[in-house]
Amino acid sequence: MSAPDSPAHFHALLQLRGRTAAWPAAAAAAAAQKYIFEGKHEDAVPAALHSLRFRMSVHGLSSVELVPAYLLLAEASLGLGRIVQAEEYLSQAQWTVLKSAECCHATHSLLHRNLGLLYMAKENYEEARYHLANDIYFASCAFGTEHIRTSGGYFYLANIFYGLKNLDLADTLYTKVSEIWNKYLNNHYQVLSQARTQQVDLLGRQFETDTGLDEAQEAEAIQILTSILKIRESTSDKAPQKTIFVLKILFMLYYLMVNSSKAKEYAMRALDLAKEQQLSVHEQNTIQDLLNLTSAEEAHPITW
Repeated sequence: MSAPDSPAHFHALLQLRGRTAAWPAAAAAAAAQKYIFEGKHEDAVPAALHSLRFRMSVHGLSSVELVPAYLLLAEASLGLGRIVQAEEYLSQAQWTVLKSAECCHATHSLLHRNLGLLYMAKENYEEARYHLANDIYFASCAFGTEHIRTSGGYFYLANIFYGLKNLDLADTLYTKVSEIWNKYLNNHYQVLSQARTQQVDLLGRQFETDTGLDEAQEAEAIQILTSILKIRESTSDKAPQKTIFVLKILFMLYYLMVNSSKAKEYAMRALDLAKEQQLSVHEQNTIQDLLNLTSAEEAHPITW
């Protein structure tokens, strides 16, 4: 493969996505990250390359501003099973960070997260744990230990322990990730669901809301939470409340994304499981309230 800054290489890839030529670096990077979280790694490559090319033209060939683009290319390469190529991008990112005195905690976090993913792909779990621990440390310094931006490090670390059959530790970390997302989404949900309900009652139409996340972060939330849900569902007969907890978080996410059909789907699954496992009437009624909320909105579609 040609070097990432090869004009011929860039031109060929950008031709595949001609519209990317007009994207600023940030928009291209956001699109690449969204593709990665959606598992569309091939589509992520042209967008990430455009971001890298744009950053090179603005900041030069050795700026720390290039690091996010290198990391996106590394993550996309890992998703495509191109480990050697991912290592090359990560080596370039690591070298750039080492030479810079201006690298922020958030960038250090992303570098270590991607190095953790690389070593997970190489099945070197000791090294992967080291880098993910550093990811969590730097993310905590930048955003706090209970922030959604930190939760990804906990999630990938949990995946390692789950794969190694250390189920108790994996369970603890998956619970922590779920609680972080629950707290974040619930803060939005409590305010916005009330506002939307009032708008439906008063005007006969929905109140536009959002999650407070960009598209890439929404895709990350979906990827993380649905992954945890699959694991919870495999043991739902032993711990149904943990499964219902994640289903309710996904309900909130899709509700705030103004996707009533998906929100209703997760609420229905939660209610069915609660009835199947004969959980308390209070728990069943709480979930029924969620269904009632989506039903009310379906009866009053957006009219503007």
